[in-house]
Amino acid sequence: MDVRYQRFVRSVLSPDDSRELEEVDRLAVELHNHLQASSAEIDLVHVHRAQSSAVQTIVSIMLREHLGFREEVILTPSNGFTTLARPDFVYGLAPGRGIIAEVERGGTTTNNHDLKDLWKTHVAPDAQHLFLVVPNANWNEAGAARERPYTRVLQRLGAFFGDPRREVDVVSLHVFGYGRSA
Repeated sequence: MDVRYQRFVRSVLSPDDSRELEEVDRLAVELHNHLQASSAEIDLVHVHRAQSSAVQTIVSIMLREHLGFREEVILTPSNGFTTLARPDFVYGLAPGRGIIAEVERGGTTTNNHDLKDLWKTHVAPDAQHLFLVVPNANWNEAGAARERPYTRVLQRLGAFFGDPRREVDVVSLHVFGYGRSA
């Protein structure tokens, strides 16, 4: 199965954002290649009633060991917010600049985890980019697709890019779809 990938970027970028985005895109390509190479392994663990951590374990090999992301780091609190956001993975690009990476499974759209992940990136003072790894489909007991999170995430989160009026304070969003879709 091919791993799906879609990138969204703010409609207007500063020269610094454009330079930074080159590094972010390079990391996204490496993650996409790893997911592609691991697709058979992911398909084995992405089944009905499997532990959510099973896919995250496979993805973490690339993010932590090869790309240098840190796992389960509490983000710098934002002024006025009492949340202590702790994304799955964080990568520092420069002081006050970084990437949040989240690996989702069953609650991607049913529990609005995709929207929460975008919001987490939006309010984090030290994260401007989001890597969101989601299933192409989730399965029921009979083996049929009960929902297709990847397509839904593209529609929902893509709405926050491309028009300055709708944009949030996130420079780029990279959505990766794993697992079989049919």
